[in-house]
Order: sequence, then C-alpha cells, then structure tokens
Amino acid sequence: MTTASANAALPESTLVAHLFDQAAQPLRAVTRARLAQALLDWFTAGWSARDLPAAATLRGLGRTLMPGAGQAALFGTNAACATPLAAGFVNAGITHLREIDDAHRAAMLHPGVVAITPVLALASSLRLTRERAARAIVAGYEVALRLGEALGARHAGLFHATATAGTVGAAAAAGMAMGLDAPRLHHALGIAATQAAGLWQLVDDDAHESKSLHPAFAVRNGMTAAYAAQVGLPGARAFFTGRRGMYAALAGEGPLTSVDGGLDAPERLHTASIKAWPACAMLFTPLDATRALIEEHAISAADVQSMKIEIFPHALKIAGVQWPVKPAEASFCLRYVLAVLLQKGALGIADTEAPDIDNPTLRALAARMWVLPKDEFQEAFPQRRPSRVTITLHDGRQLAAYRELRRGDPEDPYTWAGLQQRMRTFVPAMDDAQAAALGAWCERFTDAAQDAAPFAPASALFGAT
Repeated sequence: MTTASANAALPESTLVAHLFDQAAQPLRAVTRARLAQALLDWFTAGWSARDLPAAATLRGLGRTLMPGAGQAALFGTNAACATPLAAGFVNAGITHLREIDDAHRAAMLHPGVVAITPVLALASSLRLTRERAARAIVAGYEVALRLGEALGARHAGLFHATATAGTVGAAAAAGMAMGLDAPRLHHALGIAATQAAGLWQLVDDDAHESKSLHPAFAVRNGMTAAYAAQVGLPGARAFFTGRRGMYAALAGEGPLTSVDGGLDAPERLHTASIKAWPACAMLFTPLDATRALIEEHAISAADVQSMKIEIFPHALKIAGVQWPVKPAEASFCLRYVLAVLLQKGALGIADTEAPDIDNPTLRALAARMWVLPKDEFQEAFPQRRPSRVTITLHDGRQLAAYRELRRGDPEDPYTWAGLQQRMRTFVPAMDDAQAAALGAWCERFTDAAQDAAPFAPASALFGAT
C-alpha cells in the first residue's frame, strides 16, 4: 500500500473529508436554530464573567503573552480590542469562568468554548461571512465531540477533555474559518493534537482557579496549529489512532467508531447540552432531583432532618470537594450547592461567585448530607448521569427523586424564550437594550438571507462601552 493510500484509509482522513462534506450541504433550519442557541449561550457565559477579577487577570495575561493591537473584541467593559490569538485565549478563559458554558454527556467536555471562540476571534481579520462562520463553528463542535466521545470515561477521569479533544476542535474551527483545504486542515488537526493537554491533577491540588486556562490554551493552541498548517508545516496524520496518538497516549477507552462512523447522523452540535445551573455539570442531576422535591412538596432547609445523595462515582472525581474553602471550589462541591438550593429555593450566579461558605446554617445542613457513590450508576455513565436524592423530614416522611438526564440536555431542551430568560438570570447587570441587541444578533443565524452578511459582532455585544 502506498503512503497516499495508507493516509486515505486513516479514520482521521475520513473525519476531515466528513467536515468538508458537511460544509457542502445546505444549512438546515434546525441547525441554524441550534447555532443561534449555541451563540447566545456562549455570550451569556462571557457576559456573566466579564467583570470578575479573574477576567481582568486573563485580559492582562493575554496582553503579556500576545501583545499588540488588533480588531478582535474582548469581554469586558473597558477592554481594548486585541489580536485574534490574544482574543481567542482571553475570551475562552472568560467564558469558562462561571461554569455555565455548554457541555456534553458522552464527550465530557465544553464544546462551545473551543468551537465558537476561535471563529469570533478571527471574524474581523478574515472578514468572515455568517455562513462561513457557521460552517467553521459546526466543524469545531463535530471534531471536539467526536474525539471526546472516542476518548471516553477513563480519559475524562485523568484529563480535562475540553483541553485535549477541545484543542483539536479549536483547530478544526479555526482552519475552516481560514479556508484551509483538506490536506492542510488534516495537518492542522495533527499539529493541534500534539499540543493537547489538561490534567485534572489541578482539582486534587486545589488549583481550581486555573481551570479556565484549559480552554484558553486549547483555543490558543488550536488557532496556532491552523496558522502553522496554513504556512505549510506538517502535522501527525494518525494523530488520534496511531500507536503514539491521542487515544493510546491519553488513556482512551471509548468507541473509536465515533471518529469516522455514523457520518450520516445529524451534526454533533445537536447533541450538546445547555447548562441550567452555575456549577459543574457533574452535579446537575442531584440538583434537578432536589429542585423537583422542593417544587412538589414545598419543602425548605428547615424541614430537612437528613439527606442521602446517591450518585455515579465519576462525578466525585471532578466535583468531589467536601466543603469549599475558597470561591473557586464552590461550583465543585455537591453539599454546598444543594444546601444553598434548599436554603434559598434557588442557586444563582452570586452563590458561586461569592459563596457564603462560613454560613452556619449551610454548614449544619451539609453535615446532615451523606454522599454515596454507586457503582451501578456508573454503568450508565457517560450517556446517563444517574442520581437519587432521598430527603428525610423532621416529621418522619421520606421523599425521593431519581434523575438520569439534566434540564438542558437534548431530550429536555430550552426554548428560545427560555434561553433569553436564562441569560437575564445569569447576567443581571445586562439591561433590556443590551439583551435585545444580543438576542437579535444571534437569532439572525436562523435567516438564510443573512448568510452573506459580515459575521464580526460589534464590541458592544461583548459588553464594551
């Protein structure tokens, strides 16, 4: 077999060809609508975090690492525009700060932050049209999610897949936006794969504040890979399935058919979940179950004698904080988020931004919670996230609720109106005019007549003044 024939037979080559086949098809109405939702979700995440001290740190770090003026907008009231690479790095980090960017059950990563961020960063310099941008974003989701699914749960227990599969997804999005042909796009993905990293050891070592650097570096490295391929640098061809590729090196155990199989399936964009809670997605089913009990039985923290939470064990590998000692840990502490939900009847952005970790009522309630990992629940992971919440009340009654899926999953999606309300809830500082402008800009992706219009949004949509 010749080298050319061997390369053509690679699953990676099939994946690249699939991206171009997808891009050649008309954009379906359902895909346009889902793309508008993904963009509104991305902007919601960025707006919600734009004024945090950590966002200022990321903007400063971006200027230090990638200095220079540019046309790409950054999230932040007084943020100046930057180069595409700096904007990709900064905005990816900022949109991940609040833990409300979209997620995916099987791939166990945040696809929007790696698929959308590089395209928006390149929009002005490349003068992208809306259609070109849409194709690039769809490609970024496709690659990140297919590779994440193939890597599987063992990988996701060791590595943050947003930083591994996500790096290759960012390269796909950037490369398609830049108009790379199939051979150069394949090289871009191969270059990106060699730069994919993101250890969950940061959770074990209480370094949660650095988690936003995972998507920041993923986008920076993915964009850099696309630039490198554009000027002719080669990348690994069997970057995923080779004997020293990502699957072998990064503890892959998922179905390799995800890389090049099921090519007639709808775009992977449709399989992502939009997050309903400002917390780690591993904790959503117990939150949803508890909310159901609150709503059905009108209970509050004062009614609770004890609480048992049975959950799939993988959740506690990522979100196993016993009790937060600093704000960055609040989103990864099951006892804290459940205690707040019971105490307040809601869990909002402020509860994880400035968590009341010394509150004696919350601490006392948390002390009456038992978190039990159940091996049989793990068997359904990652396609399902089973949890059962059992609350014993002071009057002796026991109430229980079981959840496998999360609000915002493809099986329980948001409506457009619901997403707009979610944005206002997560970004209370946004005024009516800003919300209307942002919603209208995203919704234009549903209109094919807008395909030739410029994609680059005004800096005001990033919160600039």
